[in-house]
Amino acid sequence: MAKAKIGIVTVSDRASAGVYEDLSGQAIIDTLNDYLTSEWEPVYQVIPDERDVIEATLKRMADEDGCSLVVTTGGTGPAKRDVTPEATEAVCDRMMPGFGELMRQVSLQYVPTAILSRQTAGLRADTLIVNLPGKPKSIRECLDAVFPAIPYCIDLMEGPYLECDETVIKPFRPKNK
Repeated sequence: MAKAKIGIVTVSDRASAGVYEDLSGQAIIDTLNDYLTSEWEPVYQVIPDERDVIEATLKRMADEDGCSLVVTTGGTGPAKRDVTPEATEAVCDRMMPGFGELMRQVSLQYVPTAILSRQTAGLRADTLIVNLPGKPKSIRECLDAVFPAIPYCIDLMEGPYLECDETVIKPFRPKNK
């Protein structure tokens, strides 16, 4: 079985400039390592909050790098430089609004400002792109909520079969009727 390629994109002016360490991207990698038992390869990049750079990175990971899943962190709030959702929508063929709805619902259990988050998800050809918030704790909370649907979504797009440690996260795949 081929190794799944998963894109991890941290969108942060300061992390991309080396002002601070990218803890959010590492939190995604750590979480996926906890979840997945099948082999996977991270395609990891830290980029600034620039819409054209975000769009180009998402396109490259989907079209050239062959990522079946791309997970972004950062740039989903109301600040003027937060443009990750717009970049995601611009490169996607179809949107998957349920991801953002569920992530906001889960995050509202922890912080009232979750309503300010604009994370979304969409499909670009055979790639699922999911925007996560920027804080490592929020990343895990949101991935715990939406990841059970991700392996089946990738199955439906004829991508690699993602196997999980079901003691950590249980993916939902409908039983054949």
